[in-house]
Amino acid sequence: MLLTHATLATMTNGYGLVRDAAVALEGDRIAWSGPMHDLPSAFRSLPAQDAGGRLLTPGLIDCHTHAVFGGHRAVEFELRLKGASYEEVARAGGGILSTVTATRAAGEEALLAKALPRVDQLIASGATTIEVKSGYGLTIEDELKMLRVARRIGQARPVTVRTTHLAAHAIPPEYKGNATGYIAHVAIPSLRAAQAEGLVDAVDAFCENIAFSVEELTPLFAEARALGLPVKLHAEQLTDQQGAAFAARHGALSADHLEYLSAEGIAAMQAAGTVAVILPGAFYTLRETQMPPIAALRAAGVPMAVATDLNPGSSPLASLTLAMNMACTLFRMTPEEALLGTTAHAARALGLADRGRIAPGLRSDLCIWDADHPAELAYRIGATTLHKRIFGGRLDA
Repeated sequence: MLLTHATLATMTNGYGLVRDAAVALEGDRIAWSGPMHDLPSAFRSLPAQDAGGRLLTPGLIDCHTHAVFGGHRAVEFELRLKGASYEEVARAGGGILSTVTATRAAGEEALLAKALPRVDQLIASGATTIEVKSGYGLTIEDELKMLRVARRIGQARPVTVRTTHLAAHAIPPEYKGNATGYIAHVAIPSLRAAQAEGLVDAVDAFCENIAFSVEELTPLFAEARALGLPVKLHAEQLTDQQGAAFAARHGALSADHLEYLSAEGIAAMQAAGTVAVILPGAFYTLRETQMPPIAALRAAGVPMAVATDLNPGSSPLASLTLAMNMACTLFRMTPEEALLGTTAHAARALGLADRGRIAPGLRSDLCIWDADHPAELAYRIGATTLHKRIFGGRLDA
């Protein structure tokens, strides 16, 4: 396929704008990109799609979702509006644990049937790659069940799915007061089983005073290293637990949330090359006031990704373009940073070097937008301006 007369945002140097450009695709790879007048003769006979001057970007990447779960938590949304804090809801048996109950009760088919419409919304907002975490099962079999469903999403829809083991998401009632035992008897064995079954691409955990401490998570991250799996971490969302520095010491792909990130945590992430994943949906839903230190991350040169954090409790958000708008409006990220955050930097947060930019040899996942400047994607409040999506070199029907 040859895409012609496009405005390219290559994301190779900021936006990397190229006007009146073409992109040649061969199979699932980009063969060439550049100005129309430089198009090599070898590609001029390819079947052409005229973009009509529209904006062409890399396919968007959602590097942090919890798209597989049972039930919903609309009632907790009401409770928080009446004054209950996220922590109070969690300590009263709600929060993550209420979703655990619903997820344990659901079979694979039911979980898949509920997840696919959520993923369809992400695809409609331009997503071509998504990450999906476990973490609502909290038993060995239920964690494996969630990861199997996540793998099946990638078979049922035109989207790449990266799976993340998140058994260390919360402490289930049967292990209340025994986080160390839960890690030893559920989290680590489920990780080993998931790896043996080919269900896991990375390992995550929730480091917080309502979840797990750095000390409690150390054996889990050691096991991940032994299995050759990269790690990431929910860190500094509600308090400063020094999770980001801990993650960086383990060479983490990313540390996510980061509202209470310290200067020491920023320095550790910068030194380790750990991506900061910014999640404005949770900040918005929980009506938080402590913003992540965007200016300090920017000054330190820490790459910032942006993701939906799609989940039933703190971020029921299934639009990457809306997440981009929130990142700009709530946190003062620039539209360029937001688009880098859902393309090149999001790819880095998943350890994927073959996507997130438009360049020869990279994967041909692309979005054609009804827009002529990339700032429009973050400017509109959740309005989907997607004209066509290309996944692996194929136009969506």
